[in-house]
Amino acid sequence: MKALLLENIHPDAARVLEGEGIEVETRKGALDENELIEALAGVDLLGIRSKTQVTRRVLEARPDLRSVGAFSIGTNQIDLEAAAETSTVVFNAPYSNTRSVVELAIGEIINLARHIGDHNRKMHSGLWDKTAKGSHEVRGRTLGIVGYGNIGSQLSVLAESLGMRVYFYDIVDKLALGNAQRCNTLEELLETVETISVHVDGRPENKYLFNRETFAMMRPRSLFLNLSRGHLVDLEALRDNLLSGHIAGAGIDVFPEEPKKAGDPFESVLQGIPNVILTPHVGGSTAEAQEDIGRFVAGKFRDLVKTGSTYMSVNLPEVALDALAPGSARLLHLHRNEPGVLAHVNSVLGEYGVNIDRQQLATRDGYGYVVTDCSQGVPQAVVDSIRSLPATTRLEVLGEVRG
Repeated sequence: MKALLLENIHPDAARVLEGEGIEVETRKGALDENELIEALAGVDLLGIRSKTQVTRRVLEARPDLRSVGAFSIGTNQIDLEAAAETSTVVFNAPYSNTRSVVELAIGEIINLARHIGDHNRKMHSGLWDKTAKGSHEVRGRTLGIVGYGNIGSQLSVLAESLGMRVYFYDIVDKLALGNAQRCNTLEELLETVETISVHVDGRPENKYLFNRETFAMMRPRSLFLNLSRGHLVDLEALRDNLLSGHIAGAGIDVFPEEPKKAGDPFESVLQGIPNVILTPHVGGSTAEAQEDIGRFVAGKFRDLVKTGSTYMSVNLPEVALDALAPGSARLLHLHRNEPGVLAHVNSVLGEYGVNIDRQQLATRDGYGYVVTDCSQGVPQAVVDSIRSLPATTRLEVLGEVRG
């Protein structure tokens, strides 16, 4: 078993996998499509962050790939449909860097409200410019959160603890925490608050969610933050609104196009504009978050390899499994969700006199996952017969297989 970890994934991930006897290769930067296809020869587990694109072509070129782990929250860099079709289980880390992103958002809100970045640049250039003009406390001011998921809701709680009044908008009906108030439309939110922080996913329909029209709806002299996905914001429109003064400041951590690795050159239309904080996609880049993410996703890899568990998969049926009993066999059968598959599996087992100790079935989006434990192991003929069923997309076996 071999794992390939790209993009400076925390060393704890490699330690978790190596502790299970898995060979691990690590690389610092991202790979393009052709480089990735070449690198995946002989690889069973692939770990990436946000820059490596796992396309249909990549997945079809390496159909034996067991799993892809996004060591991040987002999975839009992975073709999830193609991964399901090739029975490649995809995991992510939906919670591990939540606190880090929220703390960066809080820090940027305070810094923008006080123009700390501009004061800092002036002091470093030798200019003493002590003034209260344009500086405000965040206490008592209004914060609008677009997207009230794990990050948005925790930001809501921390902002309220600072004395901010919180409003949020989400396309899904979410429970408001604390005194946060829900807005029925994005327009209602934009017209109500003084600071906007965006925390939505990277689905294609969210492209340019913030454009000239939406920026025009915002209150004059508002602050704007995007720490989620780069393509959500029309940066040219944001630049024009910053230069006109309609937007008083911005904090941007993500960009439509980002360099592949540290040290590469970076250009943006937002460079050089006063009261604009630009950071290199570091929302989740704290030691604590990266350590947690490394352990979490590597743990999902380990559980898949050791037990067949797909719990918290983002693209295939979820089954949580414990350790296999000594002397037993476990059949891990991924298949197209068609009528009669379970009956066919059990018919094969019955034909060869195999007793079933435990069996679980889960389905999701056209695919099924049957996990069957057999205390006395299984004959190789059973494995061959189930693998040859028309609906089978992948069959893995743990434990004892008799000749």
